Amino acid sequence: MLEALALRYEVFCREQGVPEFEELDGRDAEGIHLVAIADGELVGTCRLLHVGHTVQLSRLAVRADARRQGIATKLLELADADSRELGAKRLVLHAQTYARELYEGAGYRARGKVFREAGIEHLAMEKVL
Repeated sequence: MLEALALRYEVFCREQGVPEFEELDGRDAEGIHLVAIADGELVGTCRLLHVGHTVQLSRLAVRADARRQGIATKLLELADADSRELGAKRLVLHAQTYARELYEGAGYRARGKVFREAGIEHLAMEKVL
């Protein structure tokens, strides 16, 4: 998990300027962490938090030099499969607005208005499984 946290720090804190205290929300111990490995190195990660029949997907990050290769899409597919195994009926997430098309392509639909989280525009989205 340390490698996943390091990748998240690189993407969210260093690249996007998210304060570390906001990125580390204290919920990592209760989550399921999915990772993508290429050539023996961790190149992507996301976290699933299971609550009742809902899974919250968060902290999706892909290493800069590994983007646009379908890694995020594969992580979303794995999140779907794992969530179904957990008995979830839906997935929810807060998407950075620039990534809206990625999530819509994976079957997520926007709900509500754009809001700011950690200084970045986000949109609440959900997917019924």
